[in-house]
Amino acid sequence: MTLRHQPDVSILIVNYNVKDFLLSCLRSIAETRGPVSYEIIVVDNASTDSSVMELTPMFPHVRWIALDQNVGFGRGNNIGLAACTGRYVLFLNPDTIIGADTLQVMVDYLDANSDVGLAGCKVLNSDGTFQIACRRGFPTPWASFCKLFGLQSLFHRSPLFAQYNQLFRSIDETYDIDALIGAFMMGPRSLLEEVGGFDPDFFMYGEDLDLCYRIQQKGKSIRYVHTTHITHFKGESTRRSSMNEVRVFYHAMEIFARKHFGSSTFYLLFLRLGIRLRGLLERLLRKRLEILTMMFDIIGVNAALLISTAVRFDHPFGFPDYAYPIVPISLTAIMVLSLMAVGEYIEHRPSIRRSWVGLLVAFYITVGLSYFFKDFAFSRGVVLMTTAITALWFAIVRSLFALHDTIRGRRAERRILLVGLTEATERIHLALQTADRRSARVVGVVSHGPYTGEDFAGLPVVGTTDYLDKLVRDLGVGEVIVADSSIGQDTAMRLMIACSTWKARFHLAAGYDDIVTARVINDVAGIEPTVTVPRILSIRNRIVKRTFDIVVALFVLSVAFPVLILKGARRQEASQKWLDVLRGVRSVVGLYPDGKQRSAGKEGLTGLVHISGPSRLSTKAIVDLNDFYVERYSLPLDIEILLHTILRRTSGNERYPRI
Repeated sequence: MTLRHQPDVSILIVNYNVKDFLLSCLRSIAETRGPVSYEIIVVDNASTDSSVMELTPMFPHVRWIALDQNVGFGRGNNIGLAACTGRYVLFLNPDTIIGADTLQVMVDYLDANSDVGLAGCKVLNSDGTFQIACRRGFPTPWASFCKLFGLQSLFHRSPLFAQYNQLFRSIDETYDIDALIGAFMMGPRSLLEEVGGFDPDFFMYGEDLDLCYRIQQKGKSIRYVHTTHITHFKGESTRRSSMNEVRVFYHAMEIFARKHFGSSTFYLLFLRLGIRLRGLLERLLRKRLEILTMMFDIIGVNAALLISTAVRFDHPFGFPDYAYPIVPISLTAIMVLSLMAVGEYIEHRPSIRRSWVGLLVAFYITVGLSYFFKDFAFSRGVVLMTTAITALWFAIVRSLFALHDTIRGRRAERRILLVGLTEATERIHLALQTADRRSARVVGVVSHGPYTGEDFAGLPVVGTTDYLDKLVRDLGVGEVIVADSSIGQDTAMRLMIACSTWKARFHLAAGYDDIVTARVINDVAGIEPTVTVPRILSIRNRIVKRTFDIVVALFVLSVAFPVLILKGARRQEASQKWLDVLRGVRSVVGLYPDGKQRSAGKEGLTGLVHISGPSRLSTKAIVDLNDFYVERYSLPLDIEILLHTILRRTSGNERYPRI
């Protein structure tokens, strides 16, 4: 598109590892109707999926700004904002699809309402349901309390309890609102530049709330406009990274509260407590299968102990009185810790093989302890029988959970409808038949228009798009793949809304490029994107690292501290460093400050960068060493770095850090 004058809209997109969604987003923009003029600016946050390289030739009119590191959503938008020239700026997520009339409707509305500083439209999920985060209230003390402690969910129609997500308001009216969702916000460029764009203190989440708040401080309104809509595939960038979404979200909420409601110390303390409790609850819910398995395991091992004791001593409580409750508690603790040590509960989904390995470890530990505590060595036969019964119980519990997962869980059969009688339909059907996607079953093909045949590519033609909602309901369909290029984005979105009652997810495979088709197939088959999780983030390694920090810090502060003073260390400075380690603010071995936002890792008293001499390293080398440490962390690596530091400090080499 050639622009002779200032464009009406600068569409600003910050991309991170969602090449496939970005492609669909840019295509939906290309289908825009009306005389509205626009420019597109894409800021790429150091994606590792070749987004810029592969998409640049396909969209030569897009201005691409490729960054060498992930600076976050707010900073990325600020970089793009400096390049915008339009009258209005649209902050748009890459995992969105806009309607054909969306740009024109929003420009016309802003032109007619000069009092509006930011406007957003109706945002839909991929199943056509309304996304409640697209119009919100500010997290005031009361709204935060109701959100964090579930009162909003319980009383979602109440203006008193549902203030944060405004659930009591109609989604089919236009009105002022406190805040919009960062996935779609449009406002005058001059105003956005005046307020300085997004606050860079927010890495992801919360920056949209903050921007809306500051714009209202300028006397402008924030407006929800219901007359047009977009589809938002929520959370794709986060899902394809190692980022802890829960922690980042609630941390952003705390930053916002501290910045705008910081005058109330009690509120901030209360909010932090609520955030910690809600974050803990979210993590527990994500691990509900593992927690439930652990509970059944504890019941099983104690039941096995009672059965074994009854067989050996003719009574379930046949041990001496002093053995209770020490023996059951100790045996349970050994079993749980042994299973955790091999990765059960905390790092992997429950498995029979891994549980038996952990149980074997627990057996050897229990037998070994009986040699040291003779008063509790009642019968090794009981230990052996308990282990055997528990192994059988573990197998039964895990088999039942696996069966439930297959019938109703994430491995359950996914019933799919393909829309369109095209070559792409045949390709997608063939791909879904491969061995690793056997849980995906295509139940039929839907024609877009009249069709007289009974089947297509070996699949029954079950009807036309005129009756798609009825077909979705009658066939129990959970996934709909639109694979017909004659069906535009706007028509596809209308079909999705028509089927929203049945909550079937829609996938648009228009264009049939490999990168879109592959993503759609993975989505409908329930295959999660491959994400490399840094080792330092695993629960086992976090426990090991924190324990190591505490042990070393206590040793230094209690035993080695006089040596540090004799070596010339300043008492207050040295003690403060090690107290920071005890509090968890720093780590003994960790990162050197480089300005990069990371999902894990703390500043260290020493580290790979420290022992390499930061003054001799380039900025990129420092970042690379820090990244290597986070991704390849292990306890032996920490010990090796610490020994290097101690040995070279004692040798008098001033290049190495004082710890």
